[in-house]
Amino acid sequence: MKRVLVADDDPVSRGLIRDALRSLSYEVVEASDGEEALLKMAEARPDLILLDIEMPLLDGYGVLQRMRADPILSHVPVAAITAQALPADREKGLARGFSAYLTKPIGVAALRTEVRHLLSPGAPRR
Repeated sequence: MKRVLVADDDPVSRGLIRDALRSLSYEVVEASDGEEALLKMAEARPDLILLDIEMPLLDGYGVLQRMRADPILSHVPVAAITAQALPADREKGLARGFSAYLTKPIGVAALRTEVRHLLSPGAPRR
């Protein structure tokens, strides 16, 4: 079973994503801030990370930078989940190392499609 870490400070967003992924039989691990996300990554060793950019304690860019420096986690694909929806925001996110960039509100069908893609063999890993 594939394991997905969902890191978002909004419990409603986390719940919607969790339910959408569990309905596809993914194991879901949750974190509510950037520091907790790093701890859960080290413990759970997820196959995919869905990471909010705007979180307390450590934002998504800080989390991404620290995990990419960790040889154990550096290969894991990370999708941004964010309300920052301008084209420049997307370009910045992808340039800084996100594997995908999803804007809120995230549709369930689009979420499922992107998760399947990122977990498929040969998917991009930044």
